[in-house]
Amino acid sequence: MKYCPACGSSLAVKERSGRERLICSDSQCDFTFWHNPVPVVGAILEYEGQVILTRNTWWPEDWFGIVTGFLESNESPEEGVLREIKEETGLEGEIVSFMGNFSFPRKNELIIIFHVKGFGTLKKGEELAEIKVVSPSKLRPWDSPTGEAVRIWLAQRGIVNDLITRHR
Repeated sequence: MKYCPACGSSLAVKERSGRERLICSDSQCDFTFWHNPVPVVGAILEYEGQVILTRNTWWPEDWFGIVTGFLESNESPEEGVLREIKEETGLEGEIVSFMGNFSFPRKNELIIIFHVKGFGTLKKGEELAEIKVVSPSKLRPWDSPTGEAVRIWLAQRGIVNDLITRHR
């Protein structure tokens, strides 16, 4: 971002609230680009004793992850994760537990992850290229915040699987 969306003046890096931020160079304009993280919801989706992994249409063929999506306006994280599950897999969901908040600085996201049990008929949504159903004993965490949530979920069940090193 180079220009102020409020007045069109150039933005300059200045300190505000203890951090360097992009601030409007016009002294009459008080615009600050805060660059706060974007909220994302995610689900470790358990279905018939297995875990559902998804591959988005723009991901490489060997990349799979948990169900994730952006939280929408006027939506609680719980509502958002159940909506994403329905959109991506066709399943209804019941939240079992809150897994935690996971920071993803590379994409400036805060991922709010739940363990959810899914029920109904599994059907791939239009945003997905593939769905994979994996036994928890064969599930391998990956090197990302969602992979860390999977590692924690597996450890809570007494399953310790090797990490798949993958950068995304």
